[in-house]
Amino acid sequence: MHNAGATTVITAKRLTLALVAAGAIGGAVGAITVNHNSAVAAVPVVAAAAPATAAPAPLGAGVVLPDFTQIVSRNGPAVVNIRVMGSTKTALAERGQRAPQFDEDDPFFEFFRRFQGPQNNARAQRDRPVFGAGSGFIISPDGVILTNAHVVRDATEVTVKLQDRREYRARVLGSDPKTDVAVLKIDANNLPVVPIGRSNELKVGEWVLAIGSPFGLDSSVTAGVVSAKGRSLPDDSNVPFIQTDVAVNPGNSGGPLFNTKGEVVGINSQIYSQTGGYMGLSFAIPIDVAFRIKEQIVKTGKVQHAKLGVTVQEVNQGFADSFKLASPEGALVANVEKGGAADKAGIKSGDVIRKLNGQAIIASGDLPAMLSLAQPGDKVALDVWRDGSIVRIDARLANASDKADPAEREEVAGVDRGSRLGLSLRPLDPNERRQSGIASGLVIEDAAGAAANAGVQPGDVLLSVNGRPVSSVSQVRDVVGKSTKSVALLIQRGADKIFIPVRIG
Repeated sequence: MHNAGATTVITAKRLTLALVAAGAIGGAVGAITVNHNSAVAAVPVVAAAAPATAAPAPLGAGVVLPDFTQIVSRNGPAVVNIRVMGSTKTALAERGQRAPQFDEDDPFFEFFRRFQGPQNNARAQRDRPVFGAGSGFIISPDGVILTNAHVVRDATEVTVKLQDRREYRARVLGSDPKTDVAVLKIDANNLPVVPIGRSNELKVGEWVLAIGSPFGLDSSVTAGVVSAKGRSLPDDSNVPFIQTDVAVNPGNSGGPLFNTKGEVVGINSQIYSQTGGYMGLSFAIPIDVAFRIKEQIVKTGKVQHAKLGVTVQEVNQGFADSFKLASPEGALVANVEKGGAADKAGIKSGDVIRKLNGQAIIASGDLPAMLSLAQPGDKVALDVWRDGSIVRIDARLANASDKADPAEREEVAGVDRGSRLGLSLRPLDPNERRQSGIASGLVIEDAAGAAANAGVQPGDVLLSVNGRPVSSVSQVRDVVGKSTKSVALLIQRGADKIFIPVRIG
């Protein structure tokens, strides 16, 4: 649960990723204040007489602005306000501390210290109620409701308020934090429902509309356009978000995003902000993804996610030059989970996945977004760029909840240096090999020149060059000597493996 009035903020580069959190609202909204001392004053405007020949300028041939009034009147009653109550632990005073409201010389101080304070010098805790609010929408006449998982997270009591002011206690049938989707159920019948559309049919630039309860203001309507599709955000959700410029604020979480047909195409979930409030960048969960999650929750009460078992990076121009790609597109495989679906299918570090089931992968985030619609056990066809040509690989997806055997760590070859890189390397000693789990490799003792400029650091372990495992200085020099513009170094840094492009030409 979030504290009342708080917005969860996660730093992402220079921007702030602010979840439109359940606890953003606590209780009723107070007064709306107008600052009459603002530097901008209201100035009367006197209209000048227009020439008799002047005519209004047309908007343009065929331009029709959308009329959302029918969508609001028809579907507004199916949008609900959600209030949640939960609790959080609050620490009490430790034993031996001054009892509240009593001086140490007071005869009652010793009584409260002995009999009311925590025992064994431990910090006691008590439950403190916290409140939050959000939005949701009814998808079946018998009271099934979709909302965000973060709206009802840690809730002990959930109340749903309809547009006609009726209120119901709701049960949380299930929630999936990975996609931020939750399903509620209220005991009611013959309820209004929203029509469901297809988010994959949305087009960038298309008008969309949101209905929700920002800051507790029920049934508020805002509109905008689709700014982008398939956005990957730095929140480890793998959801291909719909980006819009629809005004979304705390309290809008879980509310529907409609297309111009009046169909729900998304669930409003997150905003990018430097202030915690709306700044023109809003993100919605595609309804196609949300309904797949809903069906699993209703059927089994839990959610399963498919997993390919790879860690991928963006393909920039440096990588494209290193791997001889015509354009910087695809998902560069930095690491392959030992024993996972990708490993069993033969995918290797340094492969660039260009297509999944015939769909082009432009950015690395496209791959997890596509996989978010798959089920464990599904078979996928991958077009992989390897050694200058496309290789077709079929893989059967695993279950993301399955844990890899720690004993089955990927064995990667260590690497060394070429004079054009500016690296000083030495072999891993036996103790380092055991601790790192790397079968062989070369420790980067010093980085200068091109490698240092690219971000290679002393202490890194170089594993491969241009996707080719290397275990000696001569191998590294051989690969680097055949490269003209840049090379891609696979680096082990702590527990992570990353590719670093180094420009050498």
